[in-house]
Amino acid sequence: MPSATATDMDAMRAAATDAAALLRLMSNEDRLLLLCQLSQGECCVGALEALLDIRQPTLSQQLGVLRNEGVVATRREGKHIYYRVSDERVLQLLQLLYDMFCAPAPRSRRHR
Repeated sequence: MPSATATDMDAMRAAATDAAALLRLMSNEDRLLLLCQLSQGECCVGALEALLDIRQPTLSQQLGVLRNEGVVATRREGKHIYYRVSDERVLQLLQLLYDMFCAPAPRSRRHR
């Protein structure tokens, strides 16, 4: 394996910093549940509260964190605010997590 140049290492360090920040953001169970639900399409706060059984104060706090980090975006329609995942990298990571932890196991693995 060729050795990395100083420039390569600087880029790798910056990428590792970004990746670690995103993983820390997603490591909160409530935020992860919110992102999983929002990966299926935009949703308003009331629907998220009912679907996920997360109380409104906690829900608002966690949505605020995700919004401040630029991971979700909002759209207002009348009195309702709709949230959606706005970072494609997050959607890709959520898909990987779904495949690893949520997707039904193939038949050959289920019967072991």
